[in-house]
Amino acid sequence: MRISVLDQSPIPEGSTNADALANTLDLARLADELGYHRYWLAEHHGGPMLAGFAPEVLIPSVAAATSRIRVGSGGVMLPHYSPFKVAEAFTLLAAMYPGRIDLGLGRASGTDPRTTFALQRDRSRAMPDDFPEQLAELLGYLDGTLPQDHPFQSLTNWLPEQRPDVWLLGSSPQSRIWASEGGLRYAFADFINPDGAEFAKPADAVAVWVVCAETEEEAQRLASSSRMTFSLLRRGRLIQVPPPEKALRYLEDFGSSSSAGARRGVIGDPDQVRAGVEEVAHAYGAGEVIAVTITYDHEARRRSYELLAEAFALVPSST
Repeated sequence: MRISVLDQSPIPEGSTNADALANTLDLARLADELGYHRYWLAEHHGGPMLAGFAPEVLIPSVAAATSRIRVGSGGVMLPHYSPFKVAEAFTLLAAMYPGRIDLGLGRASGTDPRTTFALQRDRSRAMPDDFPEQLAELLGYLDGTLPQDHPFQSLTNWLPEQRPDVWLLGSSPQSRIWASEGGLRYAFADFINPDGAEFAKPADAVAVWVVCAETEEEAQRLASSSRMTFSLLRRGRLIQVPPPEKALRYLEDFGSSSSAGARRGVIGDPDQVRAGVEEVAHAYGAGEVIAVTITYDHEARRRSYELLAEAFALVPSST
């Protein structure tokens, strides 16, 4: 089984965006050394919790800081962008780092309605929901398959020698349909929708919330930071990632960890986490698991990925 990383560049309470981005580069180097297969960078906008709002900007820095691991977007939220511009940006990245660039595409806004509107070039009206047309146009640029009568067909004459591997990301039945129709590899966000195995199987990859520590007790303590942030997110409050002590007090006062959200977490010691990850992968028929880990302390997040790598006997890049 392949094991990969989805990094949302979390911002711990009292830290800055710059601190979070430095942590991203540090974690990417570690993942490269430990033998993880790919390192994806998320797109989220307008909140204090996550610094990863432009994966196309972070990807070249991560690729330059690493030597082997695949690097990509998890994902680019296509409704915000021109398909032609996305095609240009990612073929440029693929030319700079041949054989290492993934273009993961999403339909979700990655933010709230107001910020979505702010991201629009045209503020005179809400943009139409034309994701299938956007996706087809983007693939047409990358593959040179735009119909002859398409107004932008001549723009496929620049077809590059290198192109990214394209994935469709999703958490709904519709995204699975689009992936099948387009012949795209599909990654399902189980950490957003834990009921996806009913309609997403088989998925090429499944993204799972993972926190691993030497003991189950410590893993649950570390996971409390994410539980608090997501609990408040569901109530419309956006915060930086709090320290466990603060999060545990919040969860004790305002609800147990089980009521803090419907997100599934694979949380525990290495043996427990390996068993949990394998169970989720089997449920989706997936040959790859993409681990999403958010903790207050960066060293704890590093250690979680170290223990996960050990649990699955990943082969370090130095061997």
